[in-house]
Order: sequence, then structure tokens, then C-alpha cells
Amino acid sequence: MSAQKPIRRITVPQIAAKKGKEPVVSLTSYHAHTAAIVDKYADFILVGDSLGMVMHGMESTVGVPLDLMIMHGKAVVRGTERALIVVDMPFGSYEESPSVAFRTAAKIMKETQCGAVKLEGGQRMAETIRFLTDRGIPVMAHIGLTPQSTHVMGGFKTQGRDESTWDAHIADAVAVSDAGAFAVVVEGVVEELANKITEAIAIPTIGIGASAQCDGQILVLEDMLGLNPKPPKFVKVYGDLGDRIENAVKAYAEDVKDRSFPTKDQVYN
Repeated sequence: MSAQKPIRRITVPQIAAKKGKEPVVSLTSYHAHTAAIVDKYADFILVGDSLGMVMHGMESTVGVPLDLMIMHGKAVVRGTERALIVVDMPFGSYEESPSVAFRTAAKIMKETQCGAVKLEGGQRMAETIRFLTDRGIPVMAHIGLTPQSTHVMGGFKTQGRDESTWDAHIADAVAVSDAGAFAVVVEGVVEELANKITEAIAIPTIGIGASAQCDGQILVLEDMLGLNPKPPKFVKVYGDLGDRIENAVKAYAEDVKDRSFPTKDQVYN
């Protein structure tokens, strides 16, 4: 019986070791073919619950079910070889108790073969993070603007505009770091606060709408490719795929209507 060659992916300790040294590159991906492209350049790929909004037209991430996360997680793992794959734990699947969170995280990791999970929350989730990491589940934390809590926050609002709130955000970061998270996404906070958080903790900060001085950055792939007609203000759009796809579909439709649909040779040549 021949032995399969193991896939050598970037590991959780390798991500953690980049703190203060080499910037961590990451993007979201939700399907195999985009993941295969991102895999060449990213240190980790996040299968984010943002897929509910990006791919399924939901108004927020709150309605994303666990089975949907697992389905997309499987696809991304299958499409990649190199990057660490991190899968979001969806709303309602981990908040109840550490033991519930463990069952959810174990299910995600066993069924998708991902390398880590991500959950939202700072001090309130520290006990859960410790419970998971003590039992062999690597956890990426997420603080600042936490999309699963936008109903409480009153929408997608930048955090830390009021300096009196900074200590609470920094305490969140310290709590998840001390609890054993290997990295923390810092979303939607003012730049100076993001810098202070980065300086305060020993694990990498992954910024999204935060500071360029975070230890790494992440964007939603569809946002930076120009597929979102109204991307967040902080997103630099690196492509114009939305316009290119529309032009291609329009050209195809016109060819069909004109009965001038090209042959296979014409298409591929």
C-alpha cells in the first residue's frame, strides 16, 4: 500500500511567530477555485461567515447556519495546499457555554479538516477560548467591530471614536491573548487604538479597517476584486471583476440573440 504524501501547510505556530517580524497576509475565500488562487499568496485563508452576505444575499452574518460554514470550509480545504485554513464559528454555535463551543469547533475541524476556528468576542469569550485551546483546538479571536453583534452595536460602526472606550478594547485583546488565542482580528477600530492593541499583546493582530501597523491584514476577497458595488470605505479595490463579468455576460447574451455564438475553437483561441 502506497503512502500519500502529506500536505505541508502553514501552521498555527508559524502564524503566531510572525508577530512583530513579517506581516501576515490573509484573505477570505468561500469556494475551491478562488481558494486555489489565494493559496499561492496568503498565509491563512478565512472561510468567514461573511459568506452569508457575500454569496447568499443575507443582510447580516447572524443567519448563517453551521452546516453552511462546514460546506464552504470543505470546498476551501479541497482547493488549497499551502495556507492555514481558518473557519468562522457562526452566531449561536458557541456562545452558550465552553462545552457547546467545543462540540461545534470539533465538528468544524473534523468535517472540514481546517487548521483553526475563529470566534468573536473579547473578555466575555476568554474562558471559552481557554477551554478550546486546552483541548487542542487552535482559536483565532475577533474584537472591535464584531459583525455578529451589530444588532447590539446599532450597525457596522467604527469602534474607538470615543477614547474613553479604548481601555475596554485593549482589555479584550489582552484577555483573548492570555486565554491562548494564536492571533486576533481587529476590525473597524480607529488607527491609534489598533496600534495600541498591537503593542499591548504578544500575538499577531490582523487588521481589517484598522491600522496598517497591525501585524497582518485581511479583506473580503469579493470586496477587493470589485465584485461588491458598495465596498466598505476602508477597502482598496484591486480589480474590476464586477464590470468585467457584466461585460462578458452582456457580450454572450448579444451573441446568442444575434445567432453569432462563437465556436469552441474561436472561444479558446
